[in-house]
Amino acid sequence: MLRCVPMLAAALSFVAAAAATAQPLRSFPATALRGELVVTAPPEALLNRQPARLAPGARIRDAGNRIVLSGQVVGQKLLVHYTRDPQGNLLDVWLLTPAEAARKPWPSTPAEAAAWRFDGAAQTWSKP
Repeated sequence: MLRCVPMLAAALSFVAAAAATAQPLRSFPATALRGELVVTAPPEALLNRQPARLAPGARIRDAGNRIVLSGQVVGQKLLVHYTRDPQGNLLDVWLLTPAEAARKPWPSTPAEAAAWRFDGAAQTWSKP
């Protein structure tokens, strides 16, 4: 019976480690659009090859939902979901995981988002 205790402890530590490294499911707001972001010289960027600017206090989150500094991603082409502030600057940016990127369709313009239907619980969009 005492021989089972070390095996049980090892199994529990394995399960705990696996749970700690599992990526959490992220929920995106209905206002989040998809695009390709290239940070050029912070706060300047290109969003879908058009000039854009990061808002003061903009938050860029990596696939693990950790905050990334804009200087860490300079020059990289990144598939992202993003929101804008009232001035049109990029406010929240999420670097997408492969699973998140596979969710299609996802709107890339405000007009698409207005015409499509968003299911917040399933994190999916449907076209009319």
